Amino acid sequence: MTKIADAGTVLFISAEFLGQGGEPLGSLLMHSFLNTLGGLTERPESIIFMNSGVKLVAEGSAVLGELRQLESQGVEIMACGTCLSRLKLTENLAVGSISNMYTLADTMLKAGKVIAL
Repeated sequence: MTKIADAGTVLFISAEFLGQGGEPLGSLLMHSFLNTLGGLTERPESIIFMNSGVKLVAEGSAVLGELRQLESQGVEIMACGTCLSRLKLTENLAVGSISNMYTLADTMLKAGKVIAL
């Protein structure tokens, strides 16, 4: 299988916390990670939010500023529509776009690299 030479990196975020520590350390780490991404010269092409990770793209999220900055820098922000619906957050999407499993899977499969957090 040949990969596309210029295929970008996709971040896959499946939880609202980074790591296994939970709150408050995991929340602080996620905030710090996303903030750091905005300052790097190399950024992911896309960030996919799934499961409880979709809470990060909804109103009230502590990382909306960081995600809006990344989006303004050209990073595509995608949220799982099924996840938003199940968590009753569809109407509260504050950054990015709602996507379906087909598009999310296709994006990951076409990526040069997928990093799961």
